[in-house]
Amino acid sequence: MNREKKSPMNRRAAIKWMLTVAASAALAEEQIFGAAVDTPAHRASGYGTDPDLLKSYKPGDLWPLTLTDEQRRTAVALCDTILPADGTSPAASAVGVPEFIDEWISAPYPNHDRDRGVILEGLAWLEAESQRRFGSDFAGLILRQKNSLCEDIAHVATAAPERKKAAQFFKRYRDLTAGGYYTTPEGMKDIGYVGNVPLASFDGPPPEVLRKLGLA
Repeated sequence: MNREKKSPMNRRAAIKWMLTVAASAALAEEQIFGAAVDTPAHRASGYGTDPDLLKSYKPGDLWPLTLTDEQRRTAVALCDTILPADGTSPAASAVGVPEFIDEWISAPYPNHDRDRGVILEGLAWLEAESQRRFGSDFAGLILRQKNSLCEDIAHVATAAPERKKAAQFFKRYRDLTAGGYYTTPEGMKDIGYVGNVPLASFDGPPPEVLRKLGLA
């Protein structure tokens, strides 16, 4: 996907979002689109049995996934609008962020169930608005058009009254996108996170510290 040099939806802005709101990625918004989708497949009492952490799971192994092919196409396009590829890092879709979001909203737990309603209705709004404004599905828009649409719902506080719910959706989707991206090796590298890396050498505590402790 071609990128414009000064896109308002650039990666540096996304990093700022991540640093300030990533901690909320596990929290559901209270006043959003309304009730979550309620189907027997998604109801759960308690949290059930934990997955086997020694086993590798593919998407859909733990519970049925939610997104249709059309919804997934919109989800991919929106993820890559929020976090596109640049000269050093891949786009969100290249590291599996849309799959992460699908898994997240498919999990049969209360907060995930609530997010599912928000995301599904928000993706539907995005498609309808894209058709109304540009006569195309969201994935088919050029970057400038995608950015224009997203800018209108980028901030809940400044969104027009008729777009408040859409802005709530975008905030939640942006949080999930950042949370999914920056917990991948590629995302961690993008923000310079090193983590636990073994030292090439370790000389031990300074001699004066050992002497103070009576160990030297």
